[in-house]
Parts: sequence; structure tokens; C-alpha cells
Amino acid sequence: MGFFDKIKQSLTKTKQQFVERLEEVVKQADEPARRSRPVDVETIEALEEALISADVGVSATARIVDAVRARKAGGASLRDLVKEEIRAILRGASTLPGNGHTPHVVMLVGVNGTGKTTTVGKLARLIKESGKVPIICAADTFRAAAVEQLEVWAKRAGVDFIRARAGADPAAVVFDAIAAGKARDRDVVLIDTAGRLHTRVNLMTELDKIRRVAAREVDGAPHEVLLVLDATVGQNGLAQAREFMSVAGVNGIVLTKLDGTAKGGIAVAIANDLKLPIRYVGVGEAIDDLIPFSPDEYVDALFEEKW
Repeated sequence: MGFFDKIKQSLTKTKQQFVERLEEVVKQADEPARRSRPVDVETIEALEEALISADVGVSATARIVDAVRARKAGGASLRDLVKEEIRAILRGASTLPGNGHTPHVVMLVGVNGTGKTTTVGKLARLIKESGKVPIICAADTFRAAAVEQLEVWAKRAGVDFIRARAGADPAAVVFDAIAAGKARDRDVVLIDTAGRLHTRVNLMTELDKIRRVAAREVDGAPHEVLLVLDATVGQNGLAQAREFMSVAGVNGIVLTKLDGTAKGGIAVAIANDLKLPIRYVGVGEAIDDLIPFSPDEYVDALFEEKW
């Protein structure tokens, strides 16, 4: 299954929740006789309800509704206006990080239960398939089970794996992994950190220490700090993201479990409210079920008429 087909399949529940309701809203609004009149209040309210129900968020919903209100007589269809405004929001946050340093250091952070450890393994596989050679660092030294799980994923991906004894200083493991990455001429160091609540100050401070160690060993590291968010938590993920942005320097999002939610509109809320690019999306449990996020493919899959 190709990337477009995977993103399309993962958005099935969201499409049922949002787009099918949207089609009901725009059916009458886009009739030729009504194109010459301003969009009525009932249509606006129904559109707002459809957007909010898909977790697009209040701010992004307001932006989309403003674009609809501004429709000129005889202009674009309501459906196309909504589609293109969502595309513009996602494109506005889709800047990619620079890649001028070797090894390129990527740190993954997030709360427990988001699928962070499995995401590291899937990302290693994806990077390897792109022609680069990654190395995985198990900086979650609190849970032995997490390290063992990550080692299994590293073997599946066929990449090097650096670990330390249970209870070791996570920053020391990161130091060892970067040193190994340099010695072995690896392109990317993937750092799996322990899951932590954004409200735990001591654990968030630990992330800062890891960042400082990485920066000391490679100029500009960590070059990417990816927050792994569970798409099923919807708007609650925005609060998590804001805290991790302020403490851990998050500059990108991995959105997991997109296939398990009808609230896939959270991708729009993230881009609009946080101005953070969504770098990857998880669309299943297999090792190849992590795909690079494309604003255009997301929108085209969401609004595709024939499934």
C-alpha cells in the first residue's frame, strides 16, 4: 500500500465524522441560486459544528469560517473554500529542519502511552529505507521493559542500538550514543526518552540536561525534538505540546494512532495554534506504518470523493 493509500485509509473515521457532515452542509449552500447570496447563519453554525466535532479547534475553525463568510457571489464552492483553507493552514506550518550536521540528532519526547518507543523503531526503519544509517539510543533508563521493547524494534529495523544499565543517567547514555554514532559514521542518532507528564518539573528538567549534552557533542543538536502525540486525545494534546515546547524545545510533531480516531482534524489545530510542522503520522502497528506527513496528501485524502 502506497503512502497516499495509507493516509487515506487512516482518515476513514475522520472522513465519516467530518467530511460527510460537511457535504450535508454545503450541498444547499453551493446550489447556483444560493451562490449569489451571503452564506446564511444556519450554514455557518452547521459548518462550525462539523469542524469542532473533528477536533479542528476553535481558532482554526474561526479562520476557516471567516474564509467562508468572505465568499464572493458566484465564487468558489463552500467545499473548496474549506478544503483550501485547511491546506493553507497545514502548509503554513510545514517547514523542515536543516540537515547540515552529522550525525543528525533527533530526540523523541512525550507522555506515557503515546506510542513513542514503537515510533522510534518505525522511524529508524523509515530513515534506513531513505538511504541513511541511523543508530538508536535508549535513554529511557527507568523502565527495563521499555529498553527491551526498543531493542526488539531496533533488530526489526536492522540498526545499531545503544543502551545502559537500568537507572543510569539518561544524559550519559545520550553521550555514549552520539560518540558511537560518530565512531561508526552513522547519519542519524535517534534518542528515545522516558515518557513523562508535562507537569513533572524534575523529569522535564532532565530533558533539558539531555539537550545540553547533545549540543556539546554536535553543533546545533538536538536538531529535531519531536513530540509524539496520540491523535485520539484530541485537544488535550495541545496543552501537552505547549509545555514540551517551552521546556524541551519541540520543533516538530509525530501524530500517532491517526487510524484509530474520528478526530483527525487535530492535525489542523496543531498547525494553526502551535505553528509546528507535523513530521510523521502513525497509521497502524506494523513497522512500515509510520509515514512522512504531507499537507497536500492529507487534504486530498480527506476530501477525496471516491473511496
